[in-house]
Amino acid sequence: MTNRRLAVAGVVCALLVPVAARQVVTSADHTKPKEIPFDDARLKIEYNATDGDAGLQFFIDAEAWRHVTVTNPEGRKVLDVDAAKVIRNYGLSELFSESSEPPFTEFPFDEFKKLFPEGPYTFTGRDIDGRRLRSTFTLAHNVPDGPTMTSPADGATLAATGVTVEWQPVTTPAGIDIVAYEVLVVADESGLGTAERTVDVTLPATATHLGVPPEFLTPGGYKTEVIAIERGGNQTLAEVAFTVT
Repeated sequence: MTNRRLAVAGVVCALLVPVAARQVVTSADHTKPKEIPFDDARLKIEYNATDGDAGLQFFIDAEAWRHVTVTNPEGRKVLDVDAAKVIRNYGLSELFSESSEPPFTEFPFDEFKKLFPEGPYTFTGRDIDGRRLRSTFTLAHNVPDGPTMTSPADGATLAATGVTVEWQPVTTPAGIDIVAYEVLVVADESGLGTAERTVDVTLPATATHLGVPPEFLTPGGYKTEVIAIERGGNQTLAEVAFTVT
């Protein structure tokens, strides 16, 4: 009887050891922090050819994150964002921000490029489950020249039924690859109790004009922008103001 019990116990132990070992390995795999990419993590330069300034724009998106840091190619922090205590365990999602845009007379574009050098920018962070987030985006200094707008003329007064935004294709500087144009028409006064009343359309690189819906235009002042977007995401805008009677 004793020998049988020992034999049975030996078999049970032999069966249990590999199971326990597998459980330990599985547990270790479970608890090991995983590094996952952001849903969106990128930068772009927006150059204003009319006002003569530039800004760096940040786009960050992940599901319920609590901390994000962006470092430049030299390893220096450019951005450091924390979800405060109230929403620390609730998390944040999308984030868009833009640097200030001092005029080139105060801060020349060459200085801007030194402040934000070309190369890989690293986005790191953590979500509310403790998972590590990490993505890399390579910033380049490829910036298009500003679109030449042929209509409307700056300061023009137009009827609501006759507003077409027109521009010449952007082909400079040499080697620039324009992938799209974005056209915005913004009312000076919304008239609706809202912050802004806007037409915002992104068009293919072959486009050179956009008719503004007359239903959008009521008497008052407007600003229109045409933005040339290059393949890496950097963009340059030109703008004019006009009035609708």
